[in-house]
Amino acid sequence: MIARRKGVTSHVLADHVRSTRIVVERINKTMIENDYLDRIELAAKYISNVCSNFASIIPSICIVLGSGLAPFASMCEVVTSIPYSDIPGFPQVTVPGHEGRLILGKLSGKDVFLMSGRFHYYEGNDYKACTFYVRVLASLGVSSLFLTNAAGGLLKDMEPADLMVISDHLSFNCDSPLRGENLSKFGPRFPDQTNVYDKDYVKLLHECAQELSIRVHNGVYSYSKGPQYETPAEIYALKQLGVGAVGMSTVPEAIVASHCGMKVAAVSCITNLAAGISLNPISHNEVLENASKASSNSCALVKKFIERI
Repeated sequence: MIARRKGVTSHVLADHVRSTRIVVERINKTMIENDYLDRIELAAKYISNVCSNFASIIPSICIVLGSGLAPFASMCEVVTSIPYSDIPGFPQVTVPGHEGRLILGKLSGKDVFLMSGRFHYYEGNDYKACTFYVRVLASLGVSSLFLTNAAGGLLKDMEPADLMVISDHLSFNCDSPLRGENLSKFGPRFPDQTNVYDKDYVKLLHECAQELSIRVHNGVYSYSKGPQYETPAEIYALKQLGVGAVGMSTVPEAIVASHCGMKVAAVSCITNLAAGISLNPISHNEVLENASKASSNSCALVKKFIERI
């Protein structure tokens, strides 16, 4: 209980209590943000120390392998791999098709990081946890992020196992991963989103696909929190908005990568036709099966892209 001094009115006392509460809340917020930054730095130092035993430089590009794309790692010369469980602050993956390890390797003569597995909101993570690895990579000096995912297709001429280059996204269903105190170390309070998916990278991906005679679409990706798949009514609404594919990842990471000043490229593997377009029930087994069918094209496209940048 706060003792009331003689001559102090209840209004003055209330203002004092309110001001004290605001100061305490600000201190708590600062402590939380500082703790988050400390955890980012701790994870980055751990990865850097492990990698320094095997390589003289840290890669400037990281490729995130979505559902069913773990076999891509076999195309790389693996220098070392770190289980996510060993990296301070990294969440754990729980989804089939996501291995849960950070790989340091060489691809087409270039040093690369591979994220074999990612973190989803529907697994119980908040968006800061889902995108924690992006901040860690940025702290390590990674400047380009290549995101892949499994997605439901909405475009008229799409078929399962097709690929779609993401040129933009809809984040209506995604709480902003930038919510809270701005981490000014990484980027501005109000980051521009005009060029989240680097236009030169989008163009290069189409050029690579043409060289490889791989059928690709170009389109807008819409984020869904999951884990339930979308309803036919939701898919109908997204079609009216011009969406080409829908999935449960990528957008939070792309937003944070953009905030960090990274160049982002992203490709969706169309593992199923979305609800209402396909009359068949959607299952994760179907997703993994079609991701596997598309893996040769997906891997070839990513490899060619890495060669060209």
